[in-house]
Amino acid sequence: MGNGVVVGTPSKVANVVFDCENPQAQAEFWAGVLGYPRPAWPDELVAGLRGKGATQQDLDSRSVAVDPGSEGPRLYFQKVPEGKVVKNRVHLDVASVPGEAASPEEVDAEKDRIVSLGATVLRKTDARQDLFGEYYYVMLDPEGNEFCVT
Repeated sequence: MGNGVVVGTPSKVANVVFDCENPQAQAEFWAGVLGYPRPAWPDELVAGLRGKGATQQDLDSRSVAVDPGSEGPRLYFQKVPEGKVVKNRVHLDVASVPGEAASPEEVDAEKDRIVSLGATVLRKTDARQDLFGEYYYVMLDPEGNEFCVT
């Protein structure tokens, strides 16, 4: 970079996330558009979430469409209560460690690297706070567009 900042390994796109009213319908539409299969939640994931108190409504609040060739990012659809007004309806999730689940320390390090490039942290969600057990940062790019670091 021209500003003298030392940059590590570049990040990879993990998910393209769509905020929407009906995650299942959106996933089916985009899977059809892109030729992706429409996967069901794995039984072991459903059992684990049910064990944490997840309802069918919780499960229906999220859906995915996955590139069968594993070349494109996964499309992830999540139900939101509000319609499009100002907030991004689509944002990127950036994988701290492409191809594997990152530890909180790896997520923190990637967040720090991206902050050094000009992003700001909007908020952090700890796995203990999240029904789905996720640890991530919601960040803003230099123009204020939201994305997540996972």
